[in-house]
Amino acid sequence: MSLDVNTLFLVTIYVEAILGLLLLFAWVQNTSIHAVAWWGFADLLRAASIALFGTYGTAPDLISIDLANAMLFTAFALTWTGARVFDHRRPQPILLFAGAALWLVVGRLPSVASSWDMRALLSSGIVTAYTWATAYEFWRGRSEPLVSRWPAIFMLFAHGALYLLRTPFGAVLSALPPGNTVLESVWLTVLSFEALLFTISIAFILLAMAKERTEYRHKTAALVDPLTGIPNRRAFFQDTALQLKRQASDPRPIAVMLLDLDNFKSINDRFGHAVGDRVLQVFAETAGSCMCRTDLFGRLGGEEFAALLVDAPRERALAVANDIRRSFADATREIDGRPVVGTVSVGVVITYDAVLDVSALLAQADHALYRAKDNGRNRVELASIELILDRAKRAADAGAATGIRRSARTAA
Repeated sequence: MSLDVNTLFLVTIYVEAILGLLLLFAWVQNTSIHAVAWWGFADLLRAASIALFGTYGTAPDLISIDLANAMLFTAFALTWTGARVFDHRRPQPILLFAGAALWLVVGRLPSVASSWDMRALLSSGIVTAYTWATAYEFWRGRSEPLVSRWPAIFMLFAHGALYLLRTPFGAVLSALPPGNTVLESVWLTVLSFEALLFTISIAFILLAMAKERTEYRHKTAALVDPLTGIPNRRAFFQDTALQLKRQASDPRPIAVMLLDLDNFKSINDRFGHAVGDRVLQVFAETAGSCMCRTDLFGRLGGEEFAALLVDAPRERALAVANDIRRSFADATREIDGRPVVGTVSVGVVITYDAVLDVSALLAQADHALYRAKDNGRNRVELASIELILDRAKRAADAGAATGIRRSARTAA
């Protein structure tokens, strides 16, 4: 069977309709990603517009050309809107129908209506604008690590460029001497075949993006604290372990901080758990803003947080810790109309090698945190061997005192 333009035309209609239903079916399975529904309706509308193009010669031009083009442009606008929705941006109803309105208004101007080349150029320009706008929306959201974004951006840009070249290349073909109908037929077949392949490819890439995002969210949900939005205990230990491995090949001073909110139970008792949750969120926001992007920060549980500062000698570590302490006190002077005035105690340990793992470093930071609590809270203490030995001695003395009391009770 020869693959002529008419065959490709019919195949494109069926493919567009099937892909549209497939996308809608995929959306029904996971309605949280609304963009898939926009893309599904875009394919269905594109199938309807192509079917209307097929009525050319038997239906009035108002239907087979004007209405068909208006529907085609709206279909590309739906794809663009889906890209905006995919990256959590609002639809823009005016721009959604701007292409169709531009075609219906400008296409009626005498200078445009009387020239097929002008109408073709206008049509190609509208489709290219929406296609490139879709590629741009995906580009704007590139901070989200979805691999399938990049082939989508490339294909949309390439398809828009080829669409824009249709009119000038068609004009070149029409200017050739008679007898070049074969070349013109080949060009039309290539364009139709490219449109069909693009339709199939971009639909599956968009489905891949939706699936990849779902998997990415499931993965990050297991590593992110749902209340504060920062890494949880598991993620913090994983990230710090990787950082300490890098430390072995690139030795730099690393500071590990253990941060504990002071009298947090009292805040919950006085103001309620809703305010307590808000205090935790404010602390996560405040502490994160005091650190560099390369630093690691996470919630270990309850009101206890931890941080790892890269390339942080003693001076920088203490400066960051005190900045967090002061900033948190200022940020919690009043929360939701309540005079909370929260404070935080911080224990800091500095290491210059990768001999110790993160658990050992946190244990040392805990000694410093204990000293900060013991010395009145709302302060920063740096771990040292003297401090660790002092705490060990206190623990031993406390254990001995407990043993004496037990012996006395037994003797009595």
